[in-house]
Amino acid sequence: MRWQLVWPVLATLLLPLLVSWWVYPTHLPPGFGEFPPQYVATAPGFNLWYFLAVSVGVVWISLMMFWPAKMGFKGATPAPAMPTQPLPWWFYAGLVVTGFFWWLMWSHSMAFGELVYWSFTPLWWGFIFVLDGVLYHRNNGQSLVSKQGKLLGFMALVSIVGWAYFEFYDYFVLANWYYPDAYQAPWSKTVLVLEFLLTYSTVTPVILLWYCLLNTFPKLVARYKNGPVLKLNGNLLIAVGAVLIGLMVLYPYPLFWVVWIGPFAVMTGILLKLNIWNPFTPIARGDWSAGLLIGMASLLNGLFWEGWNYGSHALVAEPLTNPNYWVYNIPYVDVLHFYSEMPFLGYFGYIPFGVLVWQVLIWSGKLTGISTDLTILPPETDR
Repeated sequence: MRWQLVWPVLATLLLPLLVSWWVYPTHLPPGFGEFPPQYVATAPGFNLWYFLAVSVGVVWISLMMFWPAKMGFKGATPAPAMPTQPLPWWFYAGLVVTGFFWWLMWSHSMAFGELVYWSFTPLWWGFIFVLDGVLYHRNNGQSLVSKQGKLLGFMALVSIVGWAYFEFYDYFVLANWYYPDAYQAPWSKTVLVLEFLLTYSTVTPVILLWYCLLNTFPKLVARYKNGPVLKLNGNLLIAVGAVLIGLMVLYPYPLFWVVWIGPFAVMTGILLKLNIWNPFTPIARGDWSAGLLIGMASLLNGLFWEGWNYGSHALVAEPLTNPNYWVYNIPYVDVLHFYSEMPFLGYFGYIPFGVLVWQVLIWSGKLTGISTDLTILPPETDR
């Protein structure tokens, strides 16, 4: 099974390199290999028809997530709520860490020397422990920290590799996002790379914690039951994803969105083909709770990602002390910014991204033989 798990993912890495060989005079896209990614060229400006086309998908997923009854969901009887427990000590410790590094990152204060340049990662790990503490409170003492600490550590490792995988694709869409302040930190190139990799460790844990927390609201889970049945073919999804990835290299601006959807299709196809449970498995019987709640988890967390990122640069312009600060260079839809570098429609990209993050974790668990089942979830909840 391991080779069946691995070869489609290897293909998604090799395919853009092969297509680039024929597309670019240097055989690689401009800026390829510069880490963290930097500005390459200005993307095409606003296009109304493209904006409206993307908006159709946004309206559809919004109706599915926020008004499921209008999309054919009958819902189900909610499961009983879990008993609560007092908030654990790590909730309060995480709150202190989050608050301190939030202030440090936004104030650009040099009172603690070079610590200010490291703010982003401890800020997010503090927030992870805050979320886990709330989960512990609402879920009768069941949380990643209290019951599945090894899985939390595995999530962090998978997260580093997984986000590096996304950064690889960013080169082929000519830097949809880049890090203009990365070299403001007084670090060597090696330290800069290590700091970025440490930052990547937060992505998977925080999204999965949001997902687990949402599952402690039985009425929310129940509203996505007994919905439309959707059965997908694994081989077809792998093929479609591969074709899209190849076309993305040829047409990086019109197909910029493939950076998320192409790998998403391939990974979904792998898991379905091998009969490995993933958020699309229960959708085949009309249960969309796992898929929609992991998307909602990612969207909710995206509000924090974008808000903290924006504030680290907008409130105090100098000195530039957040090397992890990012900006977007998205074609056609880069409008409607509300206290955020992310354009409004871009937020909805967090929904499939959240599903993909979970799928990569599941895939990694099967590859390494490590269980990624979220046994802390309340009864009657998938995974």
